[in-house]
Amino acid sequence: MMYDVIIIGKGPAGISAALYTVRANLKTLVIGLNDSALHKAGEIENYYGVPHPIPGKQLLENGEKQALRLGAEILVEEVIGIEKEDVFIVKTVKGNYRALSVLIAAGQKTADVKIKNISKFEGRGISYCTTCDGFFFRGKKVGVLGYKDFALLEANELIPLTNDITIFTNGQTPEFSSDLSELAGRFEINVKPISAFEGGDFLEKIVFEDGSEYPLDGIFIAYGSASTVNFALKMGILTKDRAIVVNENQETNIEGLFAAGDCTGVFKQISVAVGQGAVAGRRMIEYVRDKKRNA
Repeated sequence: MMYDVIIIGKGPAGISAALYTVRANLKTLVIGLNDSALHKAGEIENYYGVPHPIPGKQLLENGEKQALRLGAEILVEEVIGIEKEDVFIVKTVKGNYRALSVLIAAGQKTADVKIKNISKFEGRGISYCTTCDGFFFRGKKVGVLGYKDFALLEANELIPLTNDITIFTNGQTPEFSSDLSELAGRFEINVKPISAFEGGDFLEKIVFEDGSEYPLDGIFIAYGSASTVNFALKMGILTKDRAIVVNENQETNIEGLFAAGDCTGVFKQISVAVGQGAVAGRRMIEYVRDKKRNA
């Protein structure tokens, strides 16, 4: 299915942008999980037009209902990658979706991995991007740290480079989708809790909490769900301090790719996210119309 606009993230920034694009008669798809920080907000009372405190979850649901009523499509799926060919391809566990323009509005989730020496070996055997660094581990013994579909799919990207791949869940129970059960069977899954990464100048082994060790040349961090930083690393999007760099129109350095909300490193408030979403939506309308006019 071909869309004019795909929006990754269904929080305030993403839904705000969708309200503009769908009203401009652009075919709009919003993809995201129910993982906005607002789900944990008990009461919101500092947002314009809300006379009484409102639960964050209700505010999110109201926004989605509004977008659906106007004609947007919303899918509850995990986005695990973005590619650009002649058009953008947004990849989820269940399928691929194509669009002329994409907005990243998935918040600023970061992998919360507390393992000794992880920062010491970043760039020295520990990587966050299989696309960027997988080449350097051809024929090597590698691992992927994670327990969800994101880790499984990152491991799959390494298969053309090496046949010695282990997924380490760090004590977490694997949460792979049933759709990917066949793929999961291709890898060794190690569920032991990890104590530390060890080595000399470069990573050499994993030390588990039970004292056992596992020799390793490299490991790729894919903990939890894919974040905006993961998208940025794979696509060459400019970032600064783990946030996506945008201009005054919410445009990234890649033509047709926009970002809005917390992932741009701004003041984390609903009003700011909604405003950036509106700016991004308006510019995306202009971009898509220009693309169609010149096609």
